[in-house]
Amino acid sequence: MRRHPRRGEAGLEVSAAPSERGAEVGRRIGVGLMYGLWKPRVLGAWKVPAAGPAILAVNHSHNVDGPMVMGTAPRPTHFLIKKEAFIGPLDPFLRRIGQLKVDREIADRTAITRALGVLEDGGVLGIFPEGTRGEGDFASLRAGLAYFAVRSGAPIVPVAVLGSTEKRGRLIKGLPPLRSRVDVVFGDPFEAGDGSGRRTRKALDEATVRIQERLTAHLENARRLTGR
Repeated sequence: MRRHPRRGEAGLEVSAAPSERGAEVGRRIGVGLMYGLWKPRVLGAWKVPAAGPAILAVNHSHNVDGPMVMGTAPRPTHFLIKKEAFIGPLDPFLRRIGQLKVDREIADRTAITRALGVLEDGGVLGIFPEGTRGEGDFASLRAGLAYFAVRSGAPIVPVAVLGSTEKRGRLIKGLPPLRSRVDVVFGDPFEAGDGSGRRTRKALDEATVRIQERLTAHLENARRLTGR
């Protein structure tokens, strides 16, 4: 259900959360594209909470990782996506399917409040905790994931996408080879906070360390399970 704008902490106006219906449309499009173009092997999807707020923390080594998770997750997902992706016809399309534009160079208050709105409404928020594409090994995390998890109390579900960068496609060099296998491994949900409810800088730093340990362990386990 869409929420009307209201006043949040420090008098900030909180805009309505993006459409859950739109995110479901995005999920269905993702299902068609991901299973039509590649061969996803999905492990542990049942670990995603069936209801209530949740945060999917996804490693990020290829542009296809986000759409792959959208098409394989059991629930519609609202991803925080860099503003640079919202260009031309992609801008209205991404908005319509419930995705969130974020400026990574500043403390984007609009993106923050809309993301929190997703969790307050019991939805699923997707985050690339590394902040940008890289090795996809969770080696360097930004503080945003800890903030959303501690602030909302939503459990974090680690997600490892493996195989998207192993080979380059022959027809489209920037994508994995068509009909190749990409593994998506969902891990056990966990709480980021220490149970004290603290939101201090120290508490967030400590939460980030705990999160990194859990995400790294999940990635190692996912590699063992898939042989990648």
